[in-house]
Amino acid sequence: MIGVYFSGTGNSRYAAELFCKECGSEGNVFSIEDECVGEKIREAKEIVFSYPVQYSSVPIFVRDFIDENSGIWNGKKVFVIATMGLFSGDGSGILGRYLKRYGAVITGGLHLKMPDSIADEKALKRPFEKNLANIRESEEKIRRSAKAYREGKPTKEGLGFFYRMAGLFGQRLYFGHMTKKYSSKLKINADRCIGCGLCEKLCPLENIHIKGKLAVPEGKCTMCYRCINRCPKQAITLLGKEIVEQTTIEKYLKK
Repeated sequence: MIGVYFSGTGNSRYAAELFCKECGSEGNVFSIEDECVGEKIREAKEIVFSYPVQYSSVPIFVRDFIDENSGIWNGKKVFVIATMGLFSGDGSGILGRYLKRYGAVITGGLHLKMPDSIADEKALKRPFEKNLANIRESEEKIRRSAKAYREGKPTKEGLGFFYRMAGLFGQRLYFGHMTKKYSSKLKINADRCIGCGLCEKLCPLENIHIKGKLAVPEGKCTMCYRCINRCPKQAITLLGKEIVEQTTIEKYLKK
């Protein structure tokens, strides 16, 4: 088994790492951005694919990765982990259906409520204690799911008709258009930006470049929130106008 993930603030990476560890495959986890990941998938028989749900849908960066590597999925047994801040619907199911187009066999699914990565939307923020509790609950859920997987009875969260309807009518029908193409709404406050270049290094799409002494977005954002959550001057926003709280998984793993 190998773990594969796309992660903005570390939630999905941590979930993949813990699941694989509980299944005896510790250290065998790769980002879809790793140069070697295609070959690792090609060699593997079983894959755990962990990713963050956006509006009950799959981030376009993840879909592009699957499309660009269409020839490596046929016959692969894939267990999908979907991480979310509030609601997923059929998070594992929608990625599973996408992988099935290229011949993947979806063995199961797991939904995990984690700290929300969206740093600039007050309505989505929860107290530290609540987020920490969600992390602990997710860890236990991963351990139970990994045990079931080892016993040949993988969990099926997010798979099936009723989950699909929940995802469709819960969010995707109204907000699904937001994940159909890359966003051009990323904003960088020139008065706050110090041109440190961290955002440029973090962006999975090379969407941000330092020009002169300021960071400038190019209009191709996959809404992963890496740059927004790590900017030392809180100069970057996407949905809101001000940063409410910057969040990464490390904030909670230290406790």
